[in-house]
Amino acid sequence: MRKISIIIPAHNEERNISYMVSELQKLFSDINYTYECIFVDDGSTDNTLNEIKVQHEMHHHVYFIELSRNFGKDRALQAGIAFANGDAVITIDADMQHPPRLIIEMIKLWESGYDVVYTYREKANEHVKSFQKVASKLFYKGVNMLSEIQMEDGIADFRLIDKKVVAELKQINEYDIFFRGMIKWVGFKQKGIPYTPAARFSGEASYSIYKLFKLALNSTMSFSVRPLYAATFIGLIFSLSSLLYIPYILLSHFFGLIAVSGWASLIATVAFFGGLQLFVLGIIGMYLGKLFMQAKQRPNYIVRTTNLLGIPEELSA
Repeated sequence: MRKISIIIPAHNEERNISYMVSELQKLFSDINYTYECIFVDDGSTDNTLNEIKVQHEMHHHVYFIELSRNFGKDRALQAGIAFANGDAVITIDADMQHPPRLIIEMIKLWESGYDVVYTYREKANEHVKSFQKVASKLFYKGVNMLSEIQMEDGIADFRLIDKKVVAELKQINEYDIFFRGMIKWVGFKQKGIPYTPAARFSGEASYSIYKLFKLALNSTMSFSVRPLYAATFIGLIFSLSSLLYIPYILLSHFFGLIAVSGWASLIATVAFFGGLQLFVLGIIGMYLGKLFMQAKQRPNYIVRTTNLLGIPEELSA
């Protein structure tokens, strides 16, 4: 009997834990697979961890990984994948917006030969605010335009990954890892299926426009140097454009076409090009910053406690 490892990152999801466990138990009672349910407590400040421990006492297949603080969703997923040992790994959110029944279709596609089965929203999420819908759409448009990977609008962290793909992911140790893009980058045989997000069972989404903007910058720079090319192109265009000003100055001087310009236009020009230079330097600085953080070789996450037997060698050092 093949085994499925289900990774569920959880940050302040105490009211959703028992319902998630119940839904997964119902689902797997209808299919011929064993499974383990690994919750990754990503620095929760509520009773999430205790709720997971209660579920472990009642269900032997429920496990937890407690991180030492909040490291972010992608690093929580990375921690769960490091401990998973199933024939396939399924990542799913704890808020129940990802319909668990879709797991059956994922497994069927996996059994038919696909190495990765991922999901994307069929239409905009009706259960979020308007600005979140717009921000999400702009996020995927921007990432697709500036990076070298292409993602469907609304691609989710609800996916199935074969163990051979998991083995490759375990070898990746990027500081700012972005799993939605990394899954696309690793390749293998992939299949996307649409889904309609359900309403959150409990709680509210914690993603803000600032976090989404930061995620867009990190994800773009993790998979492409196009922003650097764009900065070079912009600098070249403005440098060449400035040459057109030379004939204008000479004609004005020799033929007295206009009077000497005032300080306002000069200050405006200097401010504009100064701002442009700072913008370009900012892009270069962000890439250097990523190199700096990567060079430190700090762990992407720290496990405080876990009830899983054995700790992977790369985490024990």
